[in-house]
This record gives sequence, C-alpha cells and structure tokens, in this order.
Amino acid sequence: MRWLDSISWATVLLVCATLGLAPFVPEPHIWEKLKMLVAGDLVRPLDMFDLLFHGLPWLLAALKGLRTLRQ
Repeated sequence: MRWLDSISWATVLLVCATLGLAPFVPEPHIWEKLKMLVAGDLVRPLDMFDLLFHGLPWLLAALKGLRTLRQ
C-alpha cells in the first residue's frame, strides 16, 4: 500500500477537516448522515452517497493510522 504511505498526514488531516466535516453549519454533514444511519432514516441514494463521500476522508485517516501503528 505504497499509495497510502505517499500521502502525508497533513494532507489527510486537511481533507478530513474540510471535506470530511463540510458543511459546518448547522452541524457537520458526516455527523448528520451518521445520525440518519443509526435512526434508520438513511434510505435515499443521495444520502447514501453523501455518507460515502464525506466518510471517505475519515476512512483514509483510519487506514493510514492503522498502517502507521503496524510499522
């Protein structure tokens, strides 16, 4: 997974802070979608795409963190 090693932590954190949390008002979009998922209200394809789109930076950070800890 060299592609994961080639991404700097600064880039990962910047993407998490911007795309992962945007829009910021009234609450981060990822938080709204996670609440919808838990409540069972995540049924529209657009909402599912939003969860995937705003969740990918956090998944990337988790994978990079696990890879860093294993090395």
